[in-house]
Amino acid sequence: MRPNGRGALESLYFTYPDFTSKRAPELDVAGLRHPVAIVGAGPVGMTAALALARYGVRSVLLDRKNTFNDGSRAICIARASFHILEQIGTVGPFLAKSLGWRRGRSYYRGDEIYRFEMPHSDNDKYLPMYNLQQQYIEQFLWDAVEKCELIDARWRAEVTGVRNDNAGATLDVTSPEGTYPLHCGYILAADGARSPLRNMLGLRLHGDNYEGRYVIADVRMAHDFPTERRAFFEPAANPGGTVLIHRQPDDIWRIDYQLRAGESEEDALKESSIRARVGAILEEIGHKGDWDLEWWSVYSANTLCLDDYRRGRVFFVGDSAHIVPIFGVRGLNNGMADAYNIGWKLGYVLAGNADPKLLDSYSPERRGATLDVFANATKSTRFMTPPTRGWALVREAALSLAGKHEFARKFADPRQMQPYTYGGSPITCFARNDAAFARGPVSGALAANARLSDGSYLLDHAGAGFSGVFFVDETLRAESDALFARLRALDLRFTSVALDASSEVAPVYDAQPGTFYLLRPDLHVAGRWRRFDPDEIAGALRTCLGKDAA
Repeated sequence: MRPNGRGALESLYFTYPDFTSKRAPELDVAGLRHPVAIVGAGPVGMTAALALARYGVRSVLLDRKNTFNDGSRAICIARASFHILEQIGTVGPFLAKSLGWRRGRSYYRGDEIYRFEMPHSDNDKYLPMYNLQQQYIEQFLWDAVEKCELIDARWRAEVTGVRNDNAGATLDVTSPEGTYPLHCGYILAADGARSPLRNMLGLRLHGDNYEGRYVIADVRMAHDFPTERRAFFEPAANPGGTVLIHRQPDDIWRIDYQLRAGESEEDALKESSIRARVGAILEEIGHKGDWDLEWWSVYSANTLCLDDYRRGRVFFVGDSAHIVPIFGVRGLNNGMADAYNIGWKLGYVLAGNADPKLLDSYSPERRGATLDVFANATKSTRFMTPPTRGWALVREAALSLAGKHEFARKFADPRQMQPYTYGGSPITCFARNDAAFARGPVSGALAANARLSDGSYLLDHAGAGFSGVFFVDETLRAESDALFARLRALDLRFTSVALDASSEVAPVYDAQPGTFYLLRPDLHVAGRWRRFDPDEIAGALRTCLGKDAA
């Protein structure tokens, strides 16, 4: 909602584009077929299209709207997502505009009780978290999509039907110029939490709904508090509830506040009510200057997902597959990981470099990631919005003790999203080798970055395909060349990274001469070997390509 007197898209800081429809070639030529159709041109859909383009795969990107998503939506982008943005070639404008942060504070009844700091070291290329409004997220992704010749973006194109079988899939698309069938090899459903495509296929999300309701209000004000996440439990401005505050670019601040039990949602969403409650919150944090109301809405926390993220030729990504609570900034980041996961796998399959069996790993990997998010987000949600009197008492006790006792502070920890480890994936090979290591990224985990002596970072040297990180000394140079050649014969995109076993990177990977890590295109560890085994490593790569068991 926007204040009275302002139009539906009249923002204080962002100018929404108006995309026109274009005549689809299917209206004039019958029988056209596309490798991939993506339904939904939000951040997840555009990330998927750009991921496919990285592998030379053409896609049609459909959206029934004529502009970007409106309002205050996702605002926090995690470090792992910045690596994805780097891989799809869009990270520059995100770095230039977003506000990076790594710290946060929690308050109880006006007193600061806890400060947290997310892990960060000189080996990390990006900060743990960045704040950026979703409008800019979509704009920057769209700028890349618009320039990409492999992506056919069609706005004002609504999907009204879907059919799919072993041979392919067809969408019925309605546009201002007419209705047409769009034939494709695969479909990515990125059409949001209310996913029409999911409904057309008769699928339902399953899980839990939480009773707590929060109002989101974006305001513009010149406020000098640093970019940190602030949580206020039972502040004077919202007795018995919680308030969250985040800083965004352009002097925009996100304020989330919990509605009290029995409080009328209709009354709470009136502009007069919003202004009164927000004004009280701003006064409590010490802001005495002017402020303008940008937008507001209400939400409740849910942990819902599909039983399977695949239905034949249709793959569900982002909110169409799962709905997660916002606590811990998991929604957008989980969706971007979905998009890149299916993007590189489809890229390999459609290029003929992998067997279609590789696609069977998408749902167990990404649904596993969602269930892991649920486990952590549920803890946060129960603390932020206690579902019972018992939980409320636990929270009150923890908050009362947190100011003086370290053990109680963990309860107020927001549990920010961490990249999921694909330990149980059908393409995670030789996890038994982890037992030989004392530390370093385990099989299935996101690879650790490390700053190199030349100022670059280890993961800068990973390519679009699989990568091999081999720690060598002079006695292993010839063997490393032979191993890299063997792996390159299996994956034409394979990138070799030979590092001196005495280098600064070795401790990060617990490496010694002969240690080898095989990285997937999404930078997760496919397998690791304390002492390299060429046959096992080649077998692991074949398994990752869906060709046979390791």
